[in-house]
Amino acid sequence: MCFPSKKQGQNLADDQPTQSKSAPTTATNTNAASASAPVQSTQPVESTQPQTSLSATAPAAAPIVSSTAATETTMSSPKVAIVIYTMYGHIGKPPRLHQLPRPSRVELSRPAGRQPSTSAFSGNPLPSTDSDVVGGHCRIAETLPQEVLTKMHAPAKPDYPIFAPADLPKFDAFIFGVPTRYGNFPAQWKAFWDATGGLWMSGALYGKSAGLFISTASLGGGQESTAIAMMSTLAHHGISFVPLGYKNTFAQLTNLDEAHGGSPWGAGTFAGSDSLRKPSALELEIATIQGKTFWEHVSRIKY
Repeated sequence: MCFPSKKQGQNLADDQPTQSKSAPTTATNTNAASASAPVQSTQPVESTQPQTSLSATAPAAAPIVSSTAATETTMSSPKVAIVIYTMYGHIGKPPRLHQLPRPSRVELSRPAGRQPSTSAFSGNPLPSTDSDVVGGHCRIAETLPQEVLTKMHAPAKPDYPIFAPADLPKFDAFIFGVPTRYGNFPAQWKAFWDATGGLWMSGALYGKSAGLFISTASLGGGQESTAIAMMSTLAHHGISFVPLGYKNTFAQLTNLDEAHGGSPWGAGTFAGSDSLRKPSALELEIATIQGKTFWEHVSRIKY
């Protein structure tokens, strides 16, 4: 039998301490693993995080729906006035339906079966400004003397009440009927807006809405430039312009089978060189669409 030497025995005996010495290393690694344990313990938290976010977003969706419903219940009461100036009757003459503004009024009148009441309105009977009643037709004052109008063979004015600058704050939205003078709006409209300095200073018209319809003598006589000229005045007052656009009138505005007024800026008509032409059926159709879409737009705004 062979026995290990004393030195070899000691070496063999040292194997146990060596293993025991490596134990702390293993323990250290265990401690490191245990130190990372909190990170592993956060995994359940991370797994529940989507559930928390879902539960958090669920109640948040309810107010959005309810706010939309609230908006829908309050989108039916703007006060709208159709304000015109006309010299030869192309922009408006009551109560014949072949004139431009009338179809717009039919679309704007609501609720069905209810007639606007009358009230004192700058000394003239005009529709009430009650929130459930839509305003009607009115016209701005003439600036030319009757002698000049007679020489110009201008017919009698429509029997609409006079709309003064001081009446503007009483309404939420307007559709302005504007004839053309040399591609611009006429002096009568200029005089009207020049008298609104006090309203401009106080910001009384800020946030209101306006649309336009135009009358010109011929194609290219100001169907668009007249509307563009009005933009400066509307912008200075903070009045938002509501254009007609193409979405609902593409087929009508792009119809090349006949000469017709109207543009994405608003409905329009041609008077002709002798001022005898009346709005065509196509022009009236465009005007009707504008009245309907304008009302739908302003009804979504809280004034």
